[in-house]
Amino acid sequence: VRDIQTVESVILKYKPSVIFHAAAYKHVPLMEENPGEALITNVVGTNNMASVAAKFNVSRFVLVSTDKAVNPTNVMGATKRAAEIACHIISEDSSSTKFMVVRFGNVLGSSGSVIPLFKKQILNGGPLTVTHENITRNFMSIPEACQLIMHAGAIGSGGELYVLDMGEPIKIKQLAEDMIHLSGLEPDIDIKIEYTGLRKGEKMYEELLLDKENTLETTHPKIRVANRTLSNKAIREKINKLLLIDKNTKSSIILEALKDLIPEFKHKN
Repeated sequence: VRDIQTVESVILKYKPSVIFHAAAYKHVPLMEENPGEALITNVVGTNNMASVAAKFNVSRFVLVSTDKAVNPTNVMGATKRAAEIACHIISEDSSSTKFMVVRFGNVLGSSGSVIPLFKKQILNGGPLTVTHENITRNFMSIPEACQLIMHAGAIGSGGELYVLDMGEPIKIKQLAEDMIHLSGLEPDIDIKIEYTGLRKGEKMYEELLLDKENTLETTHPKIRVANRTLSNKAIREKINKLLLIDKNTKSSIILEALKDLIPEFKHKN
């Protein structure tokens, strides 16, 4: 997705009618160390995909986004929010392609999910590593996430930002204890739980909507849609400036450009 010529050749060859764009760097600490790579893949890569989709009249384009794009505290979340904005702008300029953004949280059993990690740690005799005693996360199964993403992509008329109902937040500490119990063992007796501290840019809890956003019901009980807001000249200039930044640019310059585009970005080192 970082190479627009390759993207064009693939689109021309296979002529898709729908694109689900999920390609992104999602590892929070790794992106804190490599903001240039996060920028090129998550923002420029998304812009490449969306612009080519519009150029070749792909019927529908669905960006898979994240809760970390809301009031972002890390580079990964900020670049995903910038990707949402890039898609929104291309959507406004496109008459043939319907663009939708779908935002949700953690998927159980997916790559990097905490449950496979806990299983592995239990098999190794522990400890189970939890970043903070009070940290919470929302979870959804892989089949449910896929179904809701496809449904949101189908009902959209273009320009929507959809938010999936992730259910009640779960304490990671409680999840760790439950998994130890399900293995026939006792927490802190057979298997210890170790608190490692919040990682760079990590939040204590998830958010799915920006403070200024309100949501409306859709035809699906687990999908809500945010009120639409139009871009302006300043936003367009800021996203264009961001898209022109080279990946080897100093991290401080990349962070400033992200903060300029996304005022709610409060970076936590």
